[in-house]
Amino acid sequence: MEEELKARLVELLTNSQAHMGFDEAIKDFPLSEINTKFPHGEYSAWGLLEHIRLSQADIWEFVAAPKYTEKDWPKDYWPDPNLKATTKLWQETIDQYYADLKNLVNLVNDPKTDLAARVPNGTGQTFLREILIVADHTAYHIGEFAILRQVMGTWGERSS
Repeated sequence: MEEELKARLVELLTNSQAHMGFDEAIKDFPLSEINTKFPHGEYSAWGLLEHIRLSQADIWEFVAAPKYTEKDWPKDYWPDPNLKATTKLWQETIDQYYADLKNLVNLVNDPKTDLAARVPNGTGQTFLREILIVADHTAYHIGEFAILRQVMGTWGERSS
């Protein structure tokens, strides 16, 4: 059963299931709009992707680092709203998101990982719980990103 669960978790983290995935959401996003704040919003497209990345990176650190320092909410989970991303920073956010995701997938796939085990840095959280939080949080914000792309008119020509 654990092998099946691990396979489904990897699918949940890496493939779009019943929702749009990260790859599709960011595909062909116009770089001229990465710092544009969404209508009636408080953050930009890059700010939202950076929030996804920061949150995922925090969970990766929580489950993997020998010592973990708890972050301050919301300050450490969102970029400075006055920071303007460059195309290089946009790409670094995407690249680091994928690197941390790969680390989480490797953790799930590791035969030594007991998903029901408690995270050593935690207060009772399990590895399974943390993986599910990453998947849930990312899916939520990717849905938000997709809707906000629609509102901003940044989809261009879509085939579906």
